[in-house]
Amino acid sequence: MDSTAFDAHPPDSPVHQHAARGPIVTALELVIIAGVVAVDQISKLLVKRLLPLQESHSIIPNLLDFTHVQNTGAAFGLMNAADFPYKSAVMIVIAGVALVAISLYARQLGSHERLSRIGLALILGGALGNLMDRAISGYVVDFVDVYWGDAHFWAFNLADAAISVGAVLVLLDMIGLGRRHPSHAG
Repeated sequence: MDSTAFDAHPPDSPVHQHAARGPIVTALELVIIAGVVAVDQISKLLVKRLLPLQESHSIIPNLLDFTHVQNTGAAFGLMNAADFPYKSAVMIVIAGVALVAISLYARQLGSHERLSRIGLALILGGALGNLMDRAISGYVVDFVDVYWGDAHFWAFNLADAAISVGAVLVLLDMIGLGRRHPSHAG
């Protein structure tokens, strides 16, 4: 006899849809989130202790320096120069809303959407790392300075790198790369 014959929930019910989606968060995703936060916070602590504010240390001449800067704005220094009342609180609220939105989106993913799930774990870890900085210090420590000649990319940190890599993974999954059909997921 079919075991679903005794199931009180119809196949299209939220109970069955959740089971098809898989767990809300897997152990691997938790490890990724915690790992990104830990590596990010340790790297920023080392920069604060070993590299004075606005000082640079060449890593790869004419390509990569570590430069200690404080970002009070958004990603890539947007709004860094803007000064308005309660700026730190506004930036924390915006980051918090983004975290909630990302988490809600992540809950909709099936277990077969592996790249998206890993990508969102990287994004959440990076966002949490930067949110911690904003909440504790009122700014985010950035230090990776990539440049070519006089052309500098915005300074960033490991949380920003995790967010960027995560976004690429989500986009790759959206176009179908690395995705397994739900019936083959396991």
